[in-house]
Amino acid sequence: MEMDGSSEAAALELFDVGPCEEPFRLGYLVGRKFSSMIRSRAAADLALQRQLLPFARTPQAEPLIQAICSANRQRFPAHWEELLGTAEGSGVPVLHIILLNFRKEILPFIPKEETTPQKEAAADDDDDDDCDDCSDVLVVNDCMAIAAHNEDANTALLGHTYLVRARLPNGASFTAYTYAGELPSCAFGFNSNGVAFTLNSVPPRLEEMIAGGIGRNLISRDLLEATSLEDALDRICSCNTAVGHSYNLVDVISRRILNVETASKNRFSIHEVGKTPFFHANMYLHLEVKQVQDENSISRQRRAAQLSAESKSAVLSILGDSADEKYPIYMTGPTLYTLCTALIDVDERTVSILQCNPKKGDVSYVLPIC
Repeated sequence: MEMDGSSEAAALELFDVGPCEEPFRLGYLVGRKFSSMIRSRAAADLALQRQLLPFARTPQAEPLIQAICSANRQRFPAHWEELLGTAEGSGVPVLHIILLNFRKEILPFIPKEETTPQKEAAADDDDDDDCDDCSDVLVVNDCMAIAAHNEDANTALLGHTYLVRARLPNGASFTAYTYAGELPSCAFGFNSNGVAFTLNSVPPRLEEMIAGGIGRNLISRDLLEATSLEDALDRICSCNTAVGHSYNLVDVISRRILNVETASKNRFSIHEVGKTPFFHANMYLHLEVKQVQDENSISRQRRAAQLSAESKSAVLSILGDSADEKYPIYMTGPTLYTLCTALIDVDERTVSILQCNPKKGDVSYVLPIC
């Protein structure tokens, strides 16, 4: 399932798993199924190889990694066991799997050494290795209720994603777009209770972060088991997250879509989506947080405001727009690439996944939500 930047689409495999009485078993089966892909991703992940692993071998990394492990294992013991199972099943060292899942909670705290211009340039390249951007268009009106999402990531992740459809012991199930080696899902997912979500990375400044807090991958994994919109909000807002995130929550039962922005110290802000189309890139829009200014996000936000979102096809055209050559909404490299587009249709209760420019309308999967 390898794919290079010139390829428009590759088969996105869906793995049915469960029910498993033990969370470790669930992770183990996913890890075993995609072991070659997980090993390939770990070997090719430059943020892991150039930054995270070298830092993990230093004395100053030990208290941070121990704090992260302790806090997250205590808060989410079942999901932690699933993570360990993924490592066991894939044959990838546990430390590597931990670093992949908590890269956003570790990278900001890696000391910045004094650098020569050459080293500084290399450091900038390393920063690019872990950059990711996503774009969402959300709207709820009399004619439609949809959440459309571009899943953007480093080009190294091409060919290193899969879908996990898991049945749980309690009879519920979830489906999650998953990065190889990471818990489902750091991208988008939904469950049989009618709850769906997409995610946007946001960039709080270092002083807005907490070292050793709860990781976003664990929170989004927990979100896959939400029983209602209110339960989903509680799962998001009750965690002492280390950094910050933006969650687009969809409830097909109540026909509601919420954007929830979070930051450390249990800070959050909720925006209810209505008739006015709501575009979210990778900047905080309504939670007051000191953040890094991201020209990529600002440009995408500005461009989206110029485009119509009066229909589903128009929304998909927004996500397929590449008029801005430097910062397009739909990305095709050289660093960032739109891996796929997800269209959550609340009224049809489906999630459609498109693996080429969404303007073309070529759908790879149409999955029922509940």
